[in-house]
Amino acid sequence: MSRTQPRFPLYIPSKGRADTRYTVKSLEEMGVPYRIVVEEQERAAYEAVVDPAKVLVLDPQFQRDYETCDDAGDTKSKGPGAARNFIWEHSISEGHDWHWVMDDNIRNFYRLHLNSKTPLLDGTGFRCMEDFVLRYRNVAMAGPNYYMFASRKNKMPPFVMNTRIYSCNLIRNDQPFRWRGRYTEDTILSLDQLRAGWCTVLFNAFLQQKLPTQTVKGGNTDEFYHREGKLKNGAKYAFGGTAAKSQMLVDVHPEYAKVVWRFGRIHHHVNYQPFKETKLIRRQGLGRLPKVDNYGMTLGDRPGRGSPK
Repeated sequence: MSRTQPRFPLYIPSKGRADTRYTVKSLEEMGVPYRIVVEEQERAAYEAVVDPAKVLVLDPQFQRDYETCDDAGDTKSKGPGAARNFIWEHSISEGHDWHWVMDDNIRNFYRLHLNSKTPLLDGTGFRCMEDFVLRYRNVAMAGPNYYMFASRKNKMPPFVMNTRIYSCNLIRNDQPFRWRGRYTEDTILSLDQLRAGWCTVLFNAFLQQKLPTQTVKGGNTDEFYHREGKLKNGAKYAFGGTAAKSQMLVDVHPEYAKVVWRFGRIHHHVNYQPFKETKLIRRQGLGRLPKVDNYGMTLGDRPGRGSPK
């Protein structure tokens, strides 16, 4: 079966999750190529369950050079930002203009259309998002919204401008920014871009089913949230485990962020309203686009896979 593939490379930074590999399994089922970035000490564990040709080992220099935005130094994990910067430079070294970087706990990808969230069977959704951003000169980053934040019963726009892009990021390589921050580096990068006058595009037409924070072992759950918070008997989240994460964002971007209590734990709240007047700038020389282009996508059920619980 012929499958549509993304134009640009997909990378998954991962730590302590060789046994779960949610994003890997989803992309493999869709037939979408990817590479996974791991630390040297975990190479063998990942190569035992993933094609070794798809495993990239993080250059530790990126960890040494990483800007954590705090004074804790090497006393605790620096988070996934260093691996994401390694990925950024790796994609440039291969001659790509953009790249995808995805969290390692995404279970499925969907298209939201006609009041249905339909699982994607190949890389068409990624290609659609890529083609959209390539129409414009001033998009720095884009990505799909979370499954839980997009209602199929209410009218929603196909995309939202100039807000945060989380967990599944399509990034333009020639912009002057890089990942920074021990925590909440995705929001820091989004605000760095927006404050400099770039646009971001969050798609509702395409969705990611990312598992909630602190619900999958490994990654930031082990490195930060359960280590820095207190996991009480029977609790789903470590109390206080996201406090430092939210406070860091306030420290880095105090003019836009504040700490709030939501969903049973500490969160950050960001005011994106100051950026809503920034408009997309269309590239010159584009031909007239068709009124509707579904890229051959049709509604149907994914064999053997249902909607998430």
